[in-house]
Amino acid sequence: MYRVRVIKSFASAHNLREYEGDCENLHGHNWKVEAYLASDKLDKIGMLVDFKVLKKHLNEILDGLDHKYINELEYFKTVNPTSENMCRYIYDRLKENFGSMVERVVVWESDNAAAEYWE
Repeated sequence: MYRVRVIKSFASAHNLREYEGDCENLHGHNWKVEAYLASDKLDKIGMLVDFKVLKKHLNEILDGLDHKYINELEYFKTVNPTSENMCRYIYDRLKENFGSMVERVVVWESDNAAAEYWE
């Protein structure tokens, strides 16, 4: 099995609905996202995927989140913008381009707290 990973960052604000604590208030994070693709096959030149292509698609997703109030984005109007749900959102968007090669997404909201999503 082969696996590739890219790491990108973005900054945004959110607040957690129905949360009893400080995070129910508007606050921001400098998020770090790790995107993993995996397959048992490589293309004809020996790549799972060109890193440039993976970075391009991840950048397109994260550009829609960067310097935004996440709660106001259409998807997150009905989905609480937890780190876990951010993972699922990014995972599903990557799957639109890479299908079953998407292995997992990790979203770091701080240097010592991360959530992961995989299927």
